[in-house]
Parts: sequence; C-alpha cells; structure tokens
Amino acid sequence: MARTLPIVLSLVALIGGPRVTEAAPPPMLPALPELAPPRPNRPEPVLLPPAAEVGGTRLALNGRSQQAAWRWGGQDPRLPQALWLPLEVLEGQLGFSSRSRPDGVLALEWFGRELLVPPGAQRPLADEVAIDVAAILRDVGVALERRGDLLDLRLPAPRLLQVRSSEQAGFRRVVLDLDGPTLVRSSEGGVQMALLSRADQRVQLTARGLRSGANGPDLNLSVPGGTAPLRLFTLGEPARVVIDLPQSGTATGTAAPAAPAPIDPRLLALLGPQLRWDQQVHAVGGTKVRVNAVRVDPRSGPLELRTLSRPDGMAGLSSLATLAQRQDALVAINGGFFNRVRRLPLGALRDQGRWLSGPILSRGAVGWDPRSLPRFGRLRLDEWISDDRGQRWPLLTVNSGYAQRGLSRYTAEWGRLYQALTGSETGVLLSGGRVQRRIGSQELAAGVPLRPEDTLVVARAGAVLPWGEGEALRLESRPSDPLGNASSVMGGGPLLLQNGRIVLNGSAEGFGAAFLRQGAPRTVVGSDGTLLWLVTLEGAGGGAGPTLSETAQLLLQLGLVDALNLDGGSSTGLVMGGSHRVKGRGVAGSVHNGLGLVPIGSGAATSLLVPTSQRLAD
Repeated sequence: MARTLPIVLSLVALIGGPRVTEAAPPPMLPALPELAPPRPNRPEPVLLPPAAEVGGTRLALNGRSQQAAWRWGGQDPRLPQALWLPLEVLEGQLGFSSRSRPDGVLALEWFGRELLVPPGAQRPLADEVAIDVAAILRDVGVALERRGDLLDLRLPAPRLLQVRSSEQAGFRRVVLDLDGPTLVRSSEGGVQMALLSRADQRVQLTARGLRSGANGPDLNLSVPGGTAPLRLFTLGEPARVVIDLPQSGTATGTAAPAAPAPIDPRLLALLGPQLRWDQQVHAVGGTKVRVNAVRVDPRSGPLELRTLSRPDGMAGLSSLATLAQRQDALVAINGGFFNRVRRLPLGALRDQGRWLSGPILSRGAVGWDPRSLPRFGRLRLDEWISDDRGQRWPLLTVNSGYAQRGLSRYTAEWGRLYQALTGSETGVLLSGGRVQRRIGSQELAAGVPLRPEDTLVVARAGAVLPWGEGEALRLESRPSDPLGNASSVMGGGPLLLQNGRIVLNGSAEGFGAAFLRQGAPRTVVGSDGTLLWLVTLEGAGGGAGPTLSETAQLLLQLGLVDALNLDGGSSTGLVMGGSHRVKGRGVAGSVHNGLGLVPIGSGAATSLLVPTSQRLAD
C-alpha cells in the first residue's frame, strides 16, 4: 500500500489489514468527582545504545499462556531495553486504556501511568500494531523474562481494599480500590484479574451488579446476561479498577472461570442437511491446518447472510459474540480490516444499500442480495462532485478511516459526529444538494454533528474546496464492479479464488510483502457454486497458521470456487449459537464488524438502495 499523509500511519502497507488512522473516539464518560485521577505519571524514555532484537510467538501472563507475537530489545533476558507488545494484548489482557488524538498520537494509560506514542513509534508486528511498553511495565513492577520463544510476565496479586459504587445517568459505576496494580483481562461479558479478595467483598460486588467468584488468586467478574461492561479502565494513586455497568438490576450467584457458552438450541436443530459444520485438520505445503467450515444454501435455507456492525456508527470495536447477539446471528465470523488504534473501518461495508464504509485500494470484496449466492471481485468506488458548470472533483473515499490527501465524504452512517482524522482539515456541509456552510479546521477537530440529510465533504493536506454557500452540487457514484450495487457488501483482501482459479495478488491490492508471507489464523468467506462457506483456518499443533498462498490452495482442494480473505490473526473468530468456538490466538479479540447467518425474517429492514447519480443528500 502506498504511503500517504505522514499522519496516516506507515503501518498500512506493512500489516496488510491496515489498522491505521483514526478519528478521535467518542467523548469519554465523565469520571465521578472523587475518582478524578492525579496527573498521570509518564515514564521517561530510556535512551540506550542499539542492541540486538529477539522475538517469539508465545506469551505467559501470570502463568496463563496464549499465542502473541513480541519483540525484545537488549541482551539481558530479564531487563529489556525495549519490549514491543501488540495493542490488542495491552488492552485486552493487561487492562491498558487507549485513545487516539487527531495528530495520530496514541495515548495509553495504565494505573495512572501515561505513555504517548507518536505514529512513527507504532510498530507493525506480525499482523498487529505493537507498542514499546518496557518503561511503563518496569515502572509498575512487572517481572519480565524471555525464555526462547516464550515471554513471561508476572505481577503479584494485590489485595482488594474496598468496593464502591454510584449511580450515573444510564449506568452504574463500580470502583475497586486495590493496594497495587494488577493485570486486568477482559473477555466477553467478564473481567478476570489477579486480585486477593474476601468472601464479604465478593458479596458486595454481587450486590452492585457483578457476579463474582474466586479461583485461587484470581477474581472472576461477569455481567448478568453475558453482556460486556460499558467501559473498563484503571486509575492510579491509589490503584483502582473502574467498571461501568448497564443499569439492569442486581446480579445473583457467582462467576466461574470462563468456559464456552452452550450452543443455542435453534442452531443445534438446524445442524445437518440445512446447515453443515465441519471441523477437520488438513495438510497443505507441510503445514497442518485446523479448519472450521460452516456451509449453507442462502437461496433456500433457513438462514440469510448479513453484515454485523455496531448500531452507533463506525467508531468503536466490539466482541464478535456481542455483534452476533445484537443481530440474532446464529453463526458469525469476523469481517473486514480496521484500524485498531483508531477503532475505524478500513474497507467496504454496505448494509441495506447504504455505504457504512466505502472500499479502498481496489481490494477484494463480496456482495450479495437476499436469497442469492454472493459475488466476488475487486472493488473500487468512483465518486465525483460536479457543479452546475460541469466541473467535477473526485472523491477518494466515503465514510472511511483511510485518510489521504484530497476530498472525502461522510454521512450520518459514519455516526452522529465527525471529528477530524488528520491535523488540518477543512470542510463543507451540504444538504438538499446545496452548500449550507463552510467549516474550518478547529470546528472539525472539535466535532461536527451529522444529520440524516447531511453530507460532509472533507479536504485534507491542502486540498481545495472551491464552493461557496448556496452553490448547487451533484454527486455521481459508480462501483467498478456490479457487486458494488448489491444490497450488502463486505470488503477484505486479498481475493483468493475466483471462478475456480487462484487469483491471489496481494501487491495489487496494496498489501505488503511481510503480510503476504506470514502464517497466521485466517477467516474466509467463499462459495463452491452451490453453498455459501464461512471458514476459519488455524495452525494445528501450535503452528502459526497458513500463509495466504497455502490458504488459497487448501480452499481450492476443499472444493471452493470463490473465496475472499477477511481480517485474521487475533481478529479471527467463529461464534456458533452464542458460543465463541474459534479465537484467533486463543483469546477473543475485539473486532469492528462481522458476517452473520441470521434466521430469515429476524429483524429484517427495508433496503434503501442508492442510485448511481443523485443530488447530494436529496
């Protein structure tokens, strides 16, 4: 992928599923007055001479093992000069909070310590974004040791001092006061942490809406109904864990260690001729691959394929199980690429004829209409704005986190508010096919509300917006492939199979060489010409997983004729009847969107097809 603006992270090309540039996340919920944190401590960077780097793919957190890439700088096996860990691990397994600023700087916080990471210091690691956290881990007191391919992190369990709570507008805030920091692990509907607690304290947690249970030095907390907390973060001086819960009454019972949820009986009743689920191990190119394949006929079967996304706009991530539950999907796989730093989509996402996010870089995509097999191809969306004099200006993207120099447009599908993705943007707001007003960079940085009838055209990196207030403008929008006119579209890449042939060409879709070579867990949507396939592929016996070339070869051997690679690595997931059966690297990573098989007629909505040429926001 070509590099664009300096603030568009250079990770785009290197990690393939570009997890780059982000709009500032929605405003954070205000803390209670008594919880206002002191000024965060910022570990000073340690300037040491260059040293050799070593890495591995296994991680142990207080003895709990998982797959995760890491890089260690320095010769001392217990004192790294630099330690690069994936952002997904920092947030999901250690309890870091993150937010991104319009200038691309990532702000990490953990128990009162703050680390500011500029775009150039956000490093690609396998298929993830990694951050050097050696200083902040050392400052908190985490013991580190590398042993071959294994990185061991240990932090003694602190004591739970007290439990507090207060009622806020729309949520309940529960505060755990600790006598020191701890590792905080988030999972679907639950939180686990190394924390010494008493029985009476666990009763207090239950009374405040958290099912709780102790497993040795670990405290397991879960939200009734399996829902996730609204927000989870830490504070320092003293150490605190803060959990915001939906107001849904009082919990009962205790929380057990995480285990696969039972499968929805509705799905069990369908397994067989109507819905096939195969789990097998295959060999390809010397690599053993564990394959989960779900097959269904979308033309006559009881389930239909739908995109899965959050209802509150394009900014934000969710667990795959939450996305599936929200739309009653009995089967779900993770979807397209996204920017994990900024939590924004990077590729096509179309639902009921509306572009929630437009395609980028002519990457592979799949499109379908109700009761039909999907179509596969590479997709580009060509859009222009023209005035009454016949002059035309190209639009690069629609509702996308992929920021480039030029003009892009945003609609209410993006969310209720647009905030600048880059440091200096200008805009014009259009409604009823006319320019309503011009918008400066400061207002865009603060956020501009988007109504259903609005279209916001944003100019980046000095691009010019030549229109004045009241001027009439027209939008032309044409997909490069007919699949872009389908009511539903999901982007991914690279395209693996088309019409029974391997068509893998990652460089043509903007993917870097390292991404194309590496082995990793994979998620694929495909077809054998009769059935729709939803597939996950993982390394068997502890292997990293297949390369993209091995994936294409294996799918061809299995009988597929069309196949599209979706996001993979830690994002790879398969949810069957509410039970998360495949987790890319052993943990359930948060994702931006997904694909689901939903019972026919469940929550169906009217398609809102958009013509290829129209007055803006008419």
